[in-house]
Amino acid sequence: MEEKIRVLIAKPGLDGHDRGAKLVARILRDAGMEVIYSGLRQTPEMIAEAAMQEDVQVVGLSILSGAHLEVFPAILGQLKEKGLGNVVVVAGGIIPEEDVPEVEKMGIAAIFGPGALSQEIVESIKKAVAKKAN
Repeated sequence: MEEKIRVLIAKPGLDGHDRGAKLVARILRDAGMEVIYSGLRQTPEMIAEAAMQEDVQVVGLSILSGAHLEVFPAILGQLKEKGLGNVVVVAGGIIPEEDVPEVEKMGIAAIFGPGALSQEIVESIKKAVAKKAN
């Protein structure tokens, strides 16, 4: 029996809009993944702590505030500090096209903008998890 992928969906920063994050959580759940939604206004420390406590393989960050270049490195740093450098991190929301190369360089495995297809999200996560496992 194949082990289910465990995913933490997190809303970092002060952004109070979580409709997209909840939709992605449902999409991943319906695809057979175990999904934990951490709620709104999470700090990098809170996200890393939840990832550790929930023993997840993937952290999905949903951000609409424009603070991704500041927040993502802080989250990645906290994950590494807690020994979770092997966790796949993906991001969705409003990330300008010109920022995508920098976000990818940080180590974000996949970036999903508005209108991303459900199957694209699911397959990208499965692929990234399989790649980390090898």
